[in-house]
This record gives sequence, C-alpha cells and structure tokens, in this order.
Amino acid sequence: MITTSFLGDKPINRIGFGAMQLAGPGVFGPPSDPEGARAVLRGAVALGVDHIDTSQFYGPNVVNELIREALYPYPENLKLATKVGARRDENGGWLPAQSPGELRAGVEDNLRTLRLERIDLVNLRLMDEHDAEGRLPEQLGALQDLRHEGKLDLIGISNASTDTVRRALELVEIACVQNAYSVVNRAGEDELALCEERELAFVPFFPLGSAFAGGPTQLAADPAIAEVAARREATPSQIALSWLLHRSERILLIPGTSSISHLEENIAAGEIELDERDMRRLQDASQLGDPMAAAEHSSGD
Repeated sequence: MITTSFLGDKPINRIGFGAMQLAGPGVFGPPSDPEGARAVLRGAVALGVDHIDTSQFYGPNVVNELIREALYPYPENLKLATKVGARRDENGGWLPAQSPGELRAGVEDNLRTLRLERIDLVNLRLMDEHDAEGRLPEQLGALQDLRHEGKLDLIGISNASTDTVRRALELVEIACVQNAYSVVNRAGEDELALCEERELAFVPFFPLGSAFAGGPTQLAADPAIAEVAARREATPSQIALSWLLHRSERILLIPGTSSISHLEENIAAGEIELDERDMRRLQDASQLGDPMAAAEHSSGD
C-alpha cells in the first residue's frame, strides 16, 4: 500500500491529524485538559504526521491556539490546513460566514492565531450548496485574491457535490475536496471518482462514520467490519481507516482524537494490509443514511 500521496504538488503522508476534537464539548470552548491536548499534537508530529487540519471556528480560537502553543515554531515539513465559511454564536451554534468579506476575515483570523504569514491550504466550507450556486465565483475569487497576496498556498472545497466541484475547477485551481465518506457512508463515491480523474486529494471527514450516527460504536457492531478486524487482529476503527487507504491512492486521512492511545491506534492503521478478500467482505458493511444533514451543524472532520 502506498503511504504517501500529494496535496497539490506537495508530497504528503496519507495519514494526517484532524484537530477538531481538541476543543471542548460540541467543539466549543477549551478542553478540560489543555496540556493533554498539546501532548497529542506533539505526539502526532513525533509519529510522522505532516499535515494537521484545523479551523478558527473550532472553539472558536481554541484549537488554533493549542496548535501554536504546542508546535510553534512549526517543523519545516508540517502542512497546516484550515477551513472558512462558518462562525460560532455565543452559545456554540454554527452560523454561516460565506460572504467574501467573511471569508477573508476567516483567513486573516487563522493566520493570526496560528502565527503564520501564509497558510498551506484553505478549504471553502459550504454550508448550503443551493445558496452557494450563485455565490461560488465571488467566494473562490476572495480566496484567489488572498492567494495572490501570498496569504495562502492551496484552495480546497468542502461539503460539495460533483457539480459544485466541477464549477469550482472552472474558476480556480483546486487542490482537494473534503467531504463525508467512510466504509459506512459511501455517498461521496462520485466526488471521489472526480478527484481521481482530476488528480485531486480527497479528504474524508467522518472517516469512522458520523458521531451523530454512532461512529466507532456502529463500526464495531457491523458483522463485516468485525470479521475483518478479527482476521487482521485490528480494531474496527483501524479497519475503517485502512479501508479508506486501500480504496483510493488519492485519499488523505485526518482522523481526530484527544487521546494519545487512540492517536497511536489511528497511525498504526497505515500498517494494515487488506487483501481482495477483505475488501470484498467490507463491501457488505451496512450503510448509514447520508450524514450531510448532521454535518450541516458541524464542520466535522
């Protein structure tokens, strides 16, 4: 199994780290153990993680500040990716922030809290695709302006259908698509196929299934996943991550956790070799309903 791929033109390890879970409950406020969160970040880098997915609206501010406190000055090979397009209210609710001015402010806020002059990747997180139909040119135009100003390197798009991705590709150079996708939710097959066709990175959020629909608990209860896990002497979560790595060389993973032991478990999934028998059996994994409705209330990674 190939262990590296590309983000834009940059080689990258296929297992990264999603930092969303480092915030408090509901991705809002500080964690109960900030030093533990910083230890997870340092541990991820020590285990070979070279890209971290974050956002200013995780907390808000909290996760970016933890990343800066734990890792600045950043290792030379570390790529930091963020997303813009949402904000939080005083109760932790998720609100759209989709205007060009709000997108620009979101990038500037990420740069400030991460203590960067230029960020490696900014994903446009669409909150409502129907609303985005007429706004995509100005939204991506705002990110392109920031790229020309030297404040970001790569542009991605998140929570987008194939039609929207194709429109985006006509407007700017797109490096990745970040959508919900897992062994128990394959609604993103068309978007993955498009990424393979256009040689884009495909970055699944909810790679272990949506937390709103059971997540790892649902994986463990699935007979197909449990059978392969037993055969490979692995956990169901590791099998779910390994399935993604075997499913396509364009897939980059950003599993998140606030636990060192789970971090080590996730990274070790990259060492599991699934054969054709395993992949055929995993085709029988039960499919959940499309979690995108739940994802509308979370940036979910």
